[in-house]
Amino acid sequence: METFFSWQWLTAFGSILLLDLILSGDNAVLIALACKKLPKQHHLKAMIIGCSGAIIIRILLTVFATELLAVPYIQFIGGFALFYIAIKLLDNGHDEENTAAPATLLGAVKTIIIADFIMSIDNVLSMAGLANTIPNERWSLIICGLLISLPIVICGAQIFLLIMQKFPSLIYLGSAILAFTAAKMILMDKALGHYLIYFNGWLEAIFMISIFLWGLYKNKQTAH
Repeated sequence: METFFSWQWLTAFGSILLLDLILSGDNAVLIALACKKLPKQHHLKAMIIGCSGAIIIRILLTVFATELLAVPYIQFIGGFALFYIAIKLLDNGHDEENTAAPATLLGAVKTIIIADFIMSIDNVLSMAGLANTIPNERWSLIICGLLISLPIVICGAQIFLLIMQKFPSLIYLGSAILAFTAAKMILMDKALGHYLIYFNGWLEAIFMISIFLWGLYKNKQTAH
């Protein structure tokens, strides 16, 4: 335990904290979108329960972080799954009567946990890599890093939610951010990423444009 709270530990923890701030933006957007249709009194509850469940899953994923690096197609499949979630969340923003929308506390929590699980692979692997710089205190760094990410994501989600309530059209931007993340995951897949290198930049643009076009199509349908 002599390295716990040492200068080396604090430096590694600072790096993890910075990583959390950089990588938590899309997660916060996702949570804000998932909670958009809930009654206001359930917003914070859904965020806390959903994020807590997501953090438990992240800890379990971190245990197998090394093995995850070797799994082919995991990011490719996860990227398309996240793109599907981005489309469904955009649908929910246009169709207030859609019964598939996460309009209940349980539905919002489920959406948060499933989508965060898909999105957290990069975060978990990056965090595990930083924590491995101090092998003896690896788990103290990982657990502290994950716990500090909870208030960061919840605060970010609250801010995004307030902004989207004032400017509902920003749901397009939120879904586009998730689509961009989905494309990045596909391009970084261990098995297929090197084949898709020529689509770098293009795939992100295609996914984001597809989201905006789908949103415009749904908007026209709702207007009729």
